[in-house]
Amino acid sequence: MYLISAMGNESYNSLTLQIEGLKVTEQSVYPVFAFLLIFYLLIIIMNVGILVLVGIERSLHQPMYLLFCNLPINDIMGSSVLVPRLLADILTPPSERFIDYYECVVQAFFSHLFGTTSHTILMIMAYDRYVAICYPLRYALIMNNKMVIKLIFSAWGVAVVLVAVLLGLTVRLNTCRTLITHPYCDNASLFKLSCESVFINNAYGLTFTVVLLTSSIGGVFLTYVKITAVCLTNKNKALNSKALKTCSTHLSVYLIVILCGMLTILMHRFPQYSDYRKLSAIMFHIVPSGLNPIIYGVQSKEIRKLLSNIFLPKNVLPLIKGGAVYDF
Repeated sequence: MYLISAMGNESYNSLTLQIEGLKVTEQSVYPVFAFLLIFYLLIIIMNVGILVLVGIERSLHQPMYLLFCNLPINDIMGSSVLVPRLLADILTPPSERFIDYYECVVQAFFSHLFGTTSHTILMIMAYDRYVAICYPLRYALIMNNKMVIKLIFSAWGVAVVLVAVLLGLTVRLNTCRTLITHPYCDNASLFKLSCESVFINNAYGLTFTVVLLTSSIGGVFLTYVKITAVCLTNKNKALNSKALKTCSTHLSVYLIVILCGMLTILMHRFPQYSDYRKLSAIMFHIVPSGLNPIIYGVQSKEIRKLLSNIFLPKNVLPLIKGGAVYDF
């Protein structure tokens, strides 16, 4: 703890904060802990499994899967920055839940980075689908290694810069409170600790959210409008069916991210439902991270085929039923 002088006034800044965490009844501590732990382990296993599968299988070394790999990396980061600390807090009495200020800033940074890159990664994946369906003959030329690297760098680079400015504006503030009224550290919880004017923080935060959501929703919407137009003018039913299947996977993942994010934003407008707001904030970090590998694993023919080859005996793959062979 230390004292500093700001504009002639003494401001108290504490390096130790108390975090409210998730409110759990004494009877529910261990069931909630077990549920979160199991869900977290499944998230890590499934997402790491997808990354390993894409890494070792040469047939998956395509732009679509290389761009997709950013999603499990982001999901691992998003769940890991939240769940382990949340698990520790659940087993700690509320009066003893303390966190270092700088640790709190780091958690807030990666929490917001997760949310931002969830959109930017899905935007570059939408662009890849657009090129593949609208310009199939030029796809290999456009989506070369250089372009893939540029898209990945843009998705992460833009997110890092935007979030760094967001947290930078908050770190400059002096604090006069020490209680984080949230299950984990985020930007809003941090700047609410200050007794100074947070007008700039609110203005930038609102602009950040509007620009990100407008770019994300607008970009994905325009992409799918163009893809739909191409599919309607294309008479090749096989290609249209393949395009629909590929896009439905991406769209499902995108809608999950949007709905979870919108629910969190909406709950901020109802302070009286603070417990539900905390729950929705946690869900934003773990629900998409748990569903993304399942959705892509089920919908992707290549990944499904590889998983079948790995986990099913070779003599079981072709099943003969009623004289017909069903090939998985």
